[in-house]
Amino acid sequence: MNANELRDKTPDQLREDLANLKKESFNLRFQQATGQMENTAGIKAARRNAARVKTILNEKAAAAASEE
Repeated sequence: MNANELRDKTPDQLREDLANLKKESFNLRFQQATGQMENTAGIKAARRNAARVKTILNEKAAAAASEE
């Protein structure tokens, strides 16, 4: 998931993606706590992807506010 792909999405789609990423992050943390995790890099990737989505949402909100 890169920023250019995210910029093409609507804010509603981005919020949905953010919710999915948070669920994924929770599941990965749960797997780590129970010792079932195989790929530990997944936690870092999920956090970074969530941060990307939040950044794009904030950019879109700032752009909408500056238009008004």
